Amino acid sequence: MYGEAAALGAGTILNALSTGMGSAFAIDAETTARVELDDSGTVDGEIAGVPDADTRLIRRAVERVVERFGDGEGGHVRTESEVPMAAGLKSSSAAANATVLATLSALDVPVEGAEPRSAGGAEPRSAGGAESRSAGGAEPPAAADATDAPLDREAACRIGVEAARDAGVTVTVAFDDASASMLGGVTVTDNDADDLLAREAVEWDVLVWTPAARAFSADADVERCARVAPMARLVADLALDGRYGAAMTVNGLAFSAALEFPTEPAVEAMPHAAGVSLSGTGPSVVAVGDREELEQVCERWNQRTGDTWMTTTRTDGARVIE
Repeated sequence: MYGEAAALGAGTILNALSTGMGSAFAIDAETTARVELDDSGTVDGEIAGVPDADTRLIRRAVERVVERFGDGEGGHVRTESEVPMAAGLKSSSAAANATVLATLSALDVPVEGAEPRSAGGAEPRSAGGAESRSAGGAEPPAAADATDAPLDREAACRIGVEAARDAGVTVTVAFDDASASMLGGVTVTDNDADDLLAREAVEWDVLVWTPAARAFSADADVERCARVAPMARLVADLALDGRYGAAMTVNGLAFSAALEFPTEPAVEAMPHAAGVSLSGTGPSVVAVGDREELEQVCERWNQRTGDTWMTTTRTDGARVIE
């Protein structure tokens, strides 16, 4: 009973810590999970290259799937990631999503839209195509949580979110991050209700600066973030109106101040980027826009301590590999 799947990292448009509303976009950096199930009844896990890492989330993700679709199986889960941990780039969401899909594959539970590409799985969408927009007052899609309904990626994503709650690795429950990682493109969510309010395909070049320090989202100062709620509500309005670049920039300035990160990297990027923000609870900063313009930002960010790297958005989302 073996399954393998991959999910995406993501950058932030709106941090959900202030109001429960969040928005994120998928980037071309993957986490892969490999799950082997057996009759042991217990689950152990490992994260490649990090022997002392906390594996509660990926173990709980396997357990959640088995509780719903299995018969008491245990086993082993191993993740490998291009997404740096505790950097604000949604490594936990990517790990949870990949583990959920791999476990479902091991149990032969099909997930609509996550089939291997050779089997007709989801393909990238063209830029500008909206799958679910609510800025004009449309009703958000209903939650797909009925146990007898065909499983799709949104429902699978919610299993990973439940595992994150159980494991205590997030203070926002991170449905915004998880949905972007699982579905691709930009998503806007109500994390308090686990509602997907909007999803849109985008094609951006993305520049990421990740300093050497790490910041775990569960340690974020929620009280300080609550003080910037008026700005967060403005960012939500901008995101639901499709003004993602402006939303990112307002979010980045507000939450950098709230979480006590420097704003200088964002200021350096503003003349050249369509949008720039602190990603998650930091410490990474992400800028989006035209590659030639972002290369000018890259020259400035390369002078800072840490890693600077260029990538792109992804609109295809998570997928089963085997």
